[in-house]
Amino acid sequence: MSKKKREEERAWKARKKNQQPHGKVKAFAELVEGTEKT
Repeated sequence: MSKKKREEERAWKARKKNQQPHGKVKAFAELVEGTEKT
């Protein structure tokens, strides 16, 4: 499950990056890092 979720997040980030180079993408990346550390 975690593997599939990771791929979905990567695809989501790639899609968002094309729309917004910075901003929500960066915030989402930080959110993911915080979740992984927990």
